[in-house]
Amino acid sequence: MSILETCNMSYSYGGNKTVLRKISAAFEAGKIYAILGPSGCGKTTLLSLLGGLDSPSEGQVLYQGEDIRKKGLAWHRKHNAAFIFQSYNLIDYMTAAENVALTSGVPPLPVLERLGLTREEAGRNVLRLSGGQQQRVAIARALARDAGILLADEPTGNLDEDTAVEIMGILEECAHRMNQCVIMVTHATELTKQADVVYRLKKGELQKI
Repeated sequence: MSILETCNMSYSYGGNKTVLRKISAAFEAGKIYAILGPSGCGKTTLLSLLGGLDSPSEGQVLYQGEDIRKKGLAWHRKHNAAFIFQSYNLIDYMTAAENVALTSGVPPLPVLERLGLTREEAGRNVLRLSGGQQQRVAIARALARDAGILLADEPTGNLDEDTAVEIMGILEECAHRMNQCVIMVTHATELTKQADVVYRLKKGELQKI
């Protein structure tokens, strides 16, 4: 059974520039979904709608069969969705551990160590970490949430190849062992090898590959 669905979902900017066109798709728990497409095609917009950061111009987003607007987008973001942002969105005056602790009552250090940060690095201000380390903190923050859906915007974009493989392995574990629904957007076709379902976003339409 699907945990997340879109029903004839469209999105337009300013009422005249259509980015997404009548997208209907179903996403199941326990699977990784990859959405391919070039920069500017609307991939991040799609993730924002799925996670309740914005509302569609038309159609619905359903979580476990209920329109996410019924309880409110803020409720959906707090209880159902966790994000890995391409721009990290970390609190820059906090340490790595403090950033992770903000999202969950789970002790942050084990999650950060699982992603390759040391205890000393976990105690650093995030501005004193490299871009790759900041990306790991962003991923750790999302994993600590233990939400039903995990939405990842270019999750390995700032990581070296070996680390990217490790991160993909962790996302695969989240789906296949922890039964989360993992949806990632990317322009890198090599990341789709570990996905269970692959879509392409083209001219505002979501096409299954």
